[in-house]
Amino acid sequence: MTKGSRADDLMRFSVAMPESLLMEFDQLVARRGLAKNRSEVVRDLVREALVESRTSLPGTVVMGTLTIVYNHHSPDLQNKLHMIQHDYCDSIVSTMHVHVNEHTCLEVVVIRGVSELVQAVANMILGTKGVKNGKLVLATVEG
Repeated sequence: MTKGSRADDLMRFSVAMPESLLMEFDQLVARRGLAKNRSEVVRDLVREALVESRTSLPGTVVMGTLTIVYNHHSPDLQNKLHMIQHDYCDSIVSTMHVHVNEHTCLEVVVIRGVSELVQAVANMILGTKGVKNGKLVLATVEG
């Protein structure tokens, strides 16, 4: 920070990159919408990287959304998922279940706690036989 500036003042800096990377970045900027420009997208990406960095620190309190897709005909899968969720009911805030089609379900599980616990619960659910795929997205919790 320079003398006389405040923490929320916008500061300018330069970034050098290969032209091909800049062209791809400009495509990303365009996909993010009319209200976005390079500077705003760079700020978004920096914020995302900082959140990801913070959520990996031991003991950091986080909120996570775990989205999973599974075949609901998988033997005993729903009972196994329910058992995990009940074992960690202090950390599982909410779930939402969506019937995608006659065979496939999507479930979103909201998990709160220290980052290690949230990751461990997510890994248990993702590792349950019958879960096709999924992804955990974390956010830091301030205060």
